[in-house]
Order: sequence, then C-alpha cells, then structure tokens
Amino acid sequence: MTELNGKKEIRVIVLDVDGTLLDSKHALTPRVEAALNAASAKGVQIVLATGKTRTSMLKIIEELKIKSPGIYLQGLAIYDEYGELRHQQTLDPAIARQVITFGEDRSFIMVAYSGERILSRVYNKEVSEGLTDYHELEPEVVGPLQNLLGSMSFNKLIACGDAKAIKALRWQLNLQLGGSVRLMQAGIPTMLEIMPPGGSKGTALRQLLKDMKVAPENVMAVGDAENDIEMIQLAGIGVAMGQSHQAVKDSADHVTGTNDEDGVAQVVEKFVLGELVTPPPAEAKPVVIEPPEETPDEATAAPVEPTKLEKAVESAEASAAAETVKASADTEPPEKVEEDSAP
Repeated sequence: MTELNGKKEIRVIVLDVDGTLLDSKHALTPRVEAALNAASAKGVQIVLATGKTRTSMLKIIEELKIKSPGIYLQGLAIYDEYGELRHQQTLDPAIARQVITFGEDRSFIMVAYSGERILSRVYNKEVSEGLTDYHELEPEVVGPLQNLLGSMSFNKLIACGDAKAIKALRWQLNLQLGGSVRLMQAGIPTMLEIMPPGGSKGTALRQLLKDMKVAPENVMAVGDAENDIEMIQLAGIGVAMGQSHQAVKDSADHVTGTNDEDGVAQVVEKFVLGELVTPPPAEAKPVVIEPPEETPDEATAAPVEPTKLEKAVESAEASAAAETVKASADTEPPEKVEEDSAP
C-alpha cells in the first residue's frame, strides 16, 4: 500500500473495462471519456487491462484514441500499441485436457480462449449471448476441444454453469489441481476461469511497466473485481470502484464512485488533472414543429343528415309553435279601427 500524495506524477492509468471503465450498460459515458481525453492530452498513457480479447476492445481503443500497449485475457496476453502480441502464457495441454473432460462430464459448458479465437464444443445460446453482451465474438463451434490440443495452445478455459455449481467446481478443481492452475472469477458468478499458474493482470502489468520503463509509483490502477486486486496493489495509487466487494476495497488506496457514477472520471480528475472536466455538450438536434392538421372549412363542409330523433324533435317543436300561433289568433280581440269623423 502506498501513502497517497497529491503531488505524485501519474504517467500511466491502468483500467479494468467491465464494471470500471464502462457503466452497467457496457457504455463509455461522456464524463469518463472527457476525463481520459484530457489525461491523454497531458501525455498520460491509458492502458486497458481486461479478461477479454483485444478484438472485443477495438471500438473502445478507437473511441479513446489509445496508442498504448494493453493487457488482455486476464493478463495472459500483452499486445503493443500496434496490436502485435508481445507476451503470452498458455495452459499445459495435459492440464487443459483434464479440466475440459472433468467439466463436461459434469454438464458445464467449456469455452477455450486461444489468442483472439473463442472456441466451444457446441453452441449454447446463454453462453453465446453472455459473451456477446460483453462485446466478445460468438464462440466458434469446433467439436471436442480436446482434439485441438495437439495443434493449438489455449491461454485459458472458462467453465459456464449455475452459480452454485460453479462455486462447487472451483473447490473441486482447486483440490485436484492445486498449484498447477490459477482459478479466477471476474465478477460473474456463473463463470469460472482456469488459467496457467501465476497468470494475472498484476503479473502482466509488472512486465508491461518494465517494457515501458515506468515505475509502479507513477501508475494509477482502477478495478472492481477479484482479478484486479494484484494490479491495484502494485500501482502507486490503487483504486477500487464503489460497487466492488470489500476484499477489493481493502486492497486499494482509494475507493471511488461506482461505474454508474463516473467513478473513473472522479479519480482521474482528482489524482491526474487536479480539476473537474466538463464533457462536451451533446450535439443539438434541430427541433421540427409540425404544422397543425388542416380541417375542412365549415362553409364548404358537406351538410350532415339529421338523425331520426333530431327530425322528430324538430317536427314536434314546429307543431308546438304552430299551435301557439293559432291559440293567440283565437283569443286576441280584433284590432280597433278608428273611423274618420264627418266633416
């Protein structure tokens, strides 16, 4: 843990993506984007650190105009600013075979990550939608994953299933395999990640900072889940998101707002910019006032045929009026006519 110092120079900001950089709708908010753009303008490098493939991050890289290396697949792959793979870790093929068979025998859907490819034995709608919701590609259906182990390496495996069953699987695999794998959950209770031993975002960040020739004390790392703890502890300023579990908060120097409260923008403004950043106003849309609907002029409107009831009322009113006139004529005295007097 590093004592916070407002004068510490932050040269690199390392960001987890889902639950940190993006809000709960998996979107980049205007305030976060504005804060990171302002940091970039000051020469601060933005490094993404995610459990996903680099392909899933291309839109974010473009939106933020990131020209820095990145950490992917939970730290099992490091790509340079040009998208070239620089470092990677892979599972032992024998261990991978054992885990796949064990998981499938217990009805878990097993997914393999190999570089930028995501592979599965069969199509599963829930798993596929779960991955694409996080901007990943749909898994390629390739049949038995064990058959591929002779021709390609797997960086990691993911077991997908019921949250309670996943918890039990983690216990069972830990008991069977011990230190021969790293078991990790990235804030999703229905998924368990199986990785090579020692693989983590923290390990990858240490290697990346060595390549970049940047000291950890000049780094701010922000995350929200178990897989972020090591990089949070390594950084000069480690930040936990407001919605993080307590273990993550305990590992951090500072707790910021949630990902729906622009928590990343809050700490960038506080520790990097020293001021609040106002996002650019949204592009104004022209207001179109629709003219009122034209109504036919009363003078030219077609006459409306009276109903039978209206005709009957009119007839009764006319009869009553006629009777009244007749009665008046019978009762009133004749008008007196004055005779002319004789001369």
